[in-house]
Amino acid sequence: MPDDVFQFERAEDSPGFSLWQVSSLWQRRINAGLRPFNLTHAQFVLLASLMWLADNETPLTQAQLASHAQMDTMMTSNVLRTLEAKGLLTRDAHPTDMRAKSLTITDAGRALAAETVRVVETIDREFFDKLGANVQRFNQDLQALIAENRDAA
Repeated sequence: MPDDVFQFERAEDSPGFSLWQVSSLWQRRINAGLRPFNLTHAQFVLLASLMWLADNETPLTQAQLASHAQMDTMMTSNVLRTLEAKGLLTRDAHPTDMRAKSLTITDAGRALAAETVRVVETIDREFFDKLGANVQRFNQDLQALIAENRDAA
């Protein structure tokens, strides 16, 4: 290992690399669970987030959904276009902001979101339960990292 390049003696000592590995393992399981529904992970996150927010934010914009999911706005727009083509949501002109799109989840989108949320939550429980009593603290630490870094990107 070139001492002048790496800060850590072992790759697994790097929190960033460990986060990458855990994220990759978890996403692999999520993608396998979503495959039978013909949804990508990004599509699921936006569809489930839209269902979650739909009752609270009226009208809900693409920008608000992207912010909630911490997803790039261009990627969000592309994924929403695909979900719209599948008949899972509609994107209409916003009533007061001509630049914004207002999002509405369809009945088919709501049904698919409800079904896939159950699948994903089961995968999450099986994956993260290995932390035992530490799972709540782990989530609190993740939320702290999100809060501290939300505006940095």
